[in-house]
Amino acid sequence: MACERQYSQYLSEGELQAITRKTLQHYDENASSFCEGTIHHDVMQNINALLAEISGSPPYRILDFGCGPGRDLIQFVALGHEPVGLDGSPAFVDMARQSSGCEVLLQDFLALDLAASHFDGVFANASLFHVPKQELPRVLQALWETLKTDGVLFASNPRGNNQEGWSDKRYGCFHDLEKWRGYVIEAGFKELQHYYRPRGRPCDQQPWLATVWRKIESRDTWC
Repeated sequence: MACERQYSQYLSEGELQAITRKTLQHYDENASSFCEGTIHHDVMQNINALLAEISGSPPYRILDFGCGPGRDLIQFVALGHEPVGLDGSPAFVDMARQSSGCEVLLQDFLALDLAASHFDGVFANASLFHVPKQELPRVLQALWETLKTDGVLFASNPRGNNQEGWSDKRYGCFHDLEKWRGYVIEAGFKELQHYYRPRGRPCDQQPWLATVWRKIESRDTWC
């Protein structure tokens, strides 16, 4: 997945707002076709990877971060959990509310307002790669804060060689495993596992990097 431009300089507030506006405009304008193209994608491997690591007894409160039209919210409800969606696209939020019956928050990824220590897990499937690198630490910190003690973060992103820029009218960052690890560990998480998708294919045909993390309360326990 090629980027039209690789950024190395600091992005101004105006540039960040433009990135958000243009990316969300693309999703709003293509919401129906996006839903039709992704509704049958099987991400149970990712859902199971998150749920398997959450402590305590279900049902679990799950934040579906970047929930899109609501496909995975429906699955979490079917499994007996209590998901809440979040997306920055008004079209997606409307679709997700109607399809799932769940609470769905309309929030810009760069302006999150989340309850502290509220969720057992955060499911960020194909969403965090839209966050510019310079803003990723504070977004990850917001997700850390909204998780309960020992809460679990799942993230799946298209992998790359740490390039950043515009691709298909959407802004994205394409991290390799080591760079991605650095960001998430610095935010206060311990890695539980990682794998590449789709499973069963050669490495060069697995464009998605999936990682699972546990919230760590003290830097002294990081390793």
